[in-house]
Amino acid sequence: MTGFAEAHGGRDALHWRWEAKSVNGRGLELRFRMPPGFDGVESAARALAGERFKRGTIQATLTLESEAGARGLRIDPVALAAAVKIAREVSLETGLAPARVDGLLALKGVIVQEDNLPLEAPERAMRDAAVLETLAATLDALRDARAVEGAKLSKVLGTLMDEIAAHVENASKLAALQPEMFRERLSAQLNELLAPGAVAEDRLAQEVAMLAARGDVREELDRLTSHVHEARTLLSSGDAVGRKLDFLSQEFNREANTLCSKSSDIALTRIGLALKASIDQFREQAMNVE
Repeated sequence: MTGFAEAHGGRDALHWRWEAKSVNGRGLELRFRMPPGFDGVESAARALAGERFKRGTIQATLTLESEAGARGLRIDPVALAAAVKIAREVSLETGLAPARVDGLLALKGVIVQEDNLPLEAPERAMRDAAVLETLAATLDALRDARAVEGAKLSKVLGTLMDEIAAHVENASKLAALQPEMFRERLSAQLNELLAPGAVAEDRLAQEVAMLAARGDVREELDRLTSHVHEARTLLSSGDAVGRKLDFLSQEFNREANTLCSKSSDIALTRIGLALKASIDQFREQAMNVE
């Protein structure tokens, strides 16, 4: 299930923004992107996401938005010492004039810009708590966005379930006529091969019974009817039912395949194929459900 949400927060001179988005996934996959210094936040962030989502790929990104006064410049003494040493060696080997100070300071990594983030444990803990509070608000908004999409998807799944139920009902009506159809077909074939009345009525009845038993699809239709009822119950429950719908789609497909394989009537086979098409559409949409 897809969705997007963002929220802003801040503490002292530091401001941040959380962005969260989700895409469909068979399980729950969490991805967090945070700047250096926030490693301790990830464990709690995963717990917050796990409380709210059961399925999908969730990606959350933390971006710092410091004010101008909260940023400063400093010299990296290790990088500067290395640059001075290299400059002296080059000057001795080539006879060129030593590097100027402005040139050394212009080297990448010699002067670094850093955020004046709190380093003491109590301050860091309060900052992290505020960051997590903003994340919780972002995840709540993402959950609401997914709920809106879920409501729309529920209507689509309900319509597909109505189609499946209609196909099952039509198949049940045709299945009830199968024994008589077998009798008429077998009688016509025997009359073409043998003289009328050459086969005793009781023998004909036995053959019809055997054909009807081999083509009996009542169990499959009963299970399909039961699956329809279960699917409607899940869709109306309001719970996270994505995995259950996945499993139910497999059961639907299994019964539909058996129905088609047992069918010896073209009309029943057509209904079975239409049923499989509706089940495939239901399965594809069910993959988007949490």
